[in-house]
Amino acid sequence: MLDMTRGHLPNTAGVGFKPQHYADIISEPGAVDWLEIHAENYMGDGGRPIAQLRALSERLPISVHGVGLSIGGCDALDREHLARLKHLNDWLRPASFSEHLAWSSHGGVYFNDLLPLPYTSETLTRVADHIDEVQETLGRRMLLENPSVYVGFDETDIEETDFLRELVRRTGCGLLLDINNVFVSCTNQCRDPRAYLTDFPLTAVGEVHLGGHDEDEDIDGTPLLIDAHGSEVVDPVWTLYAETVARMGPKPTLIEWDNNVPDWDMLEAEAARAKKILSGARVN
Repeated sequence: MLDMTRGHLPNTAGVGFKPQHYADIISEPGAVDWLEIHAENYMGDGGRPIAQLRALSERLPISVHGVGLSIGGCDALDREHLARLKHLNDWLRPASFSEHLAWSSHGGVYFNDLLPLPYTSETLTRVADHIDEVQETLGRRMLLENPSVYVGFDETDIEETDFLRELVRRTGCGLLLDINNVFVSCTNQCRDPRAYLTDFPLTAVGEVHLGGHDEDEDIDGTPLLIDAHGSEVVDPVWTLYAETVARMGPKPTLIEWDNNVPDWDMLEAEAARAKKILSGARVN
């Protein structure tokens, strides 16, 4: 498998690129060390988005994060979408590409969400086949992100961490560890996030995500967290992140802030907090 990349992601903090921050990023070299984009926002052939991305890619490593492959879905992967994704990766040559362990389309209908799937031997085989197809098409290793989960499936018979571990073994893919997703999922399912992270295959982690969430409650008054990416990272997630970094060593860490996007100074401050934790971590 070819690995056509432009540089690599450094083991420090990056941010999700938003066009309103373009001037700040260009005028403050060194404020952040890498950027991440959503693939689906850059599948056109020209215009300001592509021009800005080309300029940024000459200055900083870029991570491409897909949200539309529906890699956990029952249907075959959308060949046209995969072709557009390949075109983007071919000219951009990003340092990293990742997608979600989720599904978002079925029978030609596309949903504006990343939906969970049951962890069974059948879904394991299907997802592994999809990962193989993506990696072969793109000519690169991909990272797979652990999901935010709001419901469980009765038919699930494999723990999520074991499911991810087996996908790594079968396909050679890496993992994107979203610490906020761990906190959200474990809170919603009344589980211990530290136990989850203890069992997570950290040696396969190529990138870490940190983001904010919204607090709600279900009809019984039980706490319900929503992975909203519209606020600061909360202290319990920072604590889990610091503990995890202390165990696995520093990894490229992204501050995700996709909704209610703040001024550049606030986003830069979140990245600086991650950098401080990373700089104090022991390199394994």
